[in-house]
Amino acid sequence: MTVPQELADTIVNPKAYSAGEPIDQAFAWLRREAPLAKVQPTGYDAFWALTRHADIQAVERQNDLFHNGDRATTLTTIEGNRRVREMTGGSPHLVRSLVQMDNPDHMAYRRLTQGAFLPQNLRTLEARIREIAREFIDLMASYGERCDFAKDVAFLYPLRVIMELMGIPQSDEPRLLKLTQELFGSTDPDMNRSGEAASSAQLTEDIGRSVADFQAYFGAITQDRRANPRDDLCSLIANGKINGEPMGHLEMMGYYIISATAGHDTTSNTVAGGLWALAERPDQIARLKSDPSLIPGHVEESIRWVTPVKHFMRSATADTEVGGQAIAKGDWLMLCYPSGNRDEDVFDDPFRYDITRTPNKHVAFGYGAHVCLGQHLGRMEMRILWEELLPRLESLELDGAPTRTEANFVCGPKSVPIRFKMH
Repeated sequence: MTVPQELADTIVNPKAYSAGEPIDQAFAWLRREAPLAKVQPTGYDAFWALTRHADIQAVERQNDLFHNGDRATTLTTIEGNRRVREMTGGSPHLVRSLVQMDNPDHMAYRRLTQGAFLPQNLRTLEARIREIAREFIDLMASYGERCDFAKDVAFLYPLRVIMELMGIPQSDEPRLLKLTQELFGSTDPDMNRSGEAASSAQLTEDIGRSVADFQAYFGAITQDRRANPRDDLCSLIANGKINGEPMGHLEMMGYYIISATAGHDTTSNTVAGGLWALAERPDQIARLKSDPSLIPGHVEESIRWVTPVKHFMRSATADTEVGGQAIAKGDWLMLCYPSGNRDEDVFDDPFRYDITRTPNKHVAFGYGAHVCLGQHLGRMEMRILWEELLPRLESLELDGAPTRTEANFVCGPKSVPIRFKMH
């Protein structure tokens, strides 16, 4: 079936993700009428849009057949791709992190920090994370009865946790938050480097500058951690060896950047979206307050609901098929996670926020070999925050209309104004 051009343009449009409803409607139409459709949004190369949960999982299971690294791993315009290749000497990637790698590199690099993110090793951090959560809840209480939960709490708490794990001083947190927002919010004038709506070429240049700033910052950290290694993630990366050899500069910088950005922004988006959902549903807050054993269910539902990573791209290494559709070698595929997480075949009443939803087999962390390395840390941070916040919350309501970031890759709430009472 031919997908209407307007619909193809919608699924890449940052404003559609910000508005919420247009993207939900576009994906619902695609799941119903053309769940695996070839589209060519204006200004983009053609790609397959995978909107069904089962098809997304099928591609993520087959890492030799569907590569991350051969073409851009995130949506980019024809012009943006051309500029990136000019800037890198031919590579489609400004950053080379785990996300842009295929095996054998992917597994070798993942192994370097995998242990640090295993549940049994994270347990030793629980008490400290709880202290940090209480700090930010006290900060929220200090605002009186109104605050912007996204900006005043949700953006800052996971940032503090990952920066402490990395060994980065608190004084540098605002700088790293700003660089993260420039990288993930490049299409949003409130978040990006230029402070205005910019052309595709300008956005690519700005992202390049933000990446260069990250590299300069972590270049200095590398020198320090090689001279004075500590028990932190930065020391692990600075002194890490892959197959017995020191890491290449590009790969090392990619490791720092993904840790320092994805390590907080996705959790921040989910926490902000989870509170937004509760503020609109007093019955669900009441249930959580009366039965804290429901908190893990609320965490999972907030992850599904927000789906902070909107897509990743893959490319086929051979002629194959997915869900009965022939895919040619070299074809580009978009894994549409928000659509997979609203798939009516997997989730009953998927547009209902339900803290008791079980099972909740969302694909928000990806699936298979590339599943999010920090998923257990993210879940733990969220669980602890709700365990600490909910008993102190007497009342909660929205204090104006929340807004979302204008972006099509990693995004979520930008502002969640609330009125509340705490004890």
